[in-house]
Amino acid sequence: MSEPAIHIENLRKRYGAGDTAVDALKGVDMTIWPGEVIGLVGPSGSGKSTLLKCLGAVIEPTAGKMQLGGQTIFEGTWKIDDLRALRRDRIGFVFQAPYLIPFLDVTDNIALLPMLAGVSNGQARSRAKELLDALDVGHRAKAQVSELSGGEQQRVSIARALANRPPIILADEPTAPLDSERALTVVRILNRMAKQYQTAIIVVTHDEKIIPTFKRIYHIRDGRTYEEAGEGRDA
Repeated sequence: MSEPAIHIENLRKRYGAGDTAVDALKGVDMTIWPGEVIGLVGPSGSGKSTLLKCLGAVIEPTAGKMQLGGQTIFEGTWKIDDLRALRRDRIGFVFQAPYLIPFLDVTDNIALLPMLAGVSNGQARSRAKELLDALDVGHRAKAQVSELSGGEQQRVSIARALANRPPIILADEPTAPLDSERALTVVRILNRMAKQYQTAIIVVTHDEKIIPTFKRIYHIRDGRTYEEAGEGRDA
């Protein structure tokens, strides 16, 4: 079997010091495999956002160990010199709001990230076309962001997250602004992309519509994770 895409041991994050210190993560353990989509659920303030920020190398954990694809990226301290390159090349982000650049068309929104990573303009635009076609929005390649529906914007944001072919995607409430039909469509897309590109995807969600679609779920409560088998229903 291949290495886990994500492996976390006893991850901790403390904000502040002394009497005002807050332990947001108190010992998180998690393993996600390539091609797998898992749900991360829990009440507000339970540590979901903190965990995602640690995984995304946005904030530094206080203690513990994180590995991506078998490589230790954090163990007491960061083991990677260029965290910006790590985020750009190995981690894709999908947010509740698409955060597309309004003055660029759809293709340019997707091609920009690979170009910043050194991919040629032609290759970046070819990759953008491939992803747009795979996500059934190829006909919107030249459209402006303002011309897209909410569902189309979220598909484009997924294409952008996949543009550098990262092994990991962190999706933070990606279906929250969508109705039931569009939310389940996004889940189907994430599952298809995970299998096609062998990408590991963590979906943080409160959305009761999509929770039954996960085969594995991590609950986070009081800064600790608890794994359970999901229903794994088809979206």
